[in-house]
Amino acid sequence: MTSPCRIGNDHILLAVRLTPNGGRDAFDGVEVAADGLAHLKARVTAVPEKGKANKALVALLSKALKVPKSSISVVSGESSRQKILRIEGDPEDLQSRIEALASA
Repeated sequence: MTSPCRIGNDHILLAVRLTPNGGRDAFDGVEVAADGLAHLKARVTAVPEKGKANKALVALLSKALKVPKSSISVVSGESSRQKILRIEGDPEDLQSRIEALASA
């Protein structure tokens, strides 16, 4: 399985495809795009205005990965469905938690 994560020294970068107004807050596995890059598919009930969907995504990931919201930041794709999130913490631990989410 191709991983949506890129590992850094004290963080990971996570590629996400977000569906706002998605009916429920959940993860829908990993998808590989036509360019060969993988991303974690996520959906939130929040609407995509004034950063509400991004805040809902951060809250959802924070709860699922058991990390504080303050350790998650959007580094690119603020107003796009395709996002890159930086998550502070132990990279190997975070990657294994994300892979567990992706296969659930």
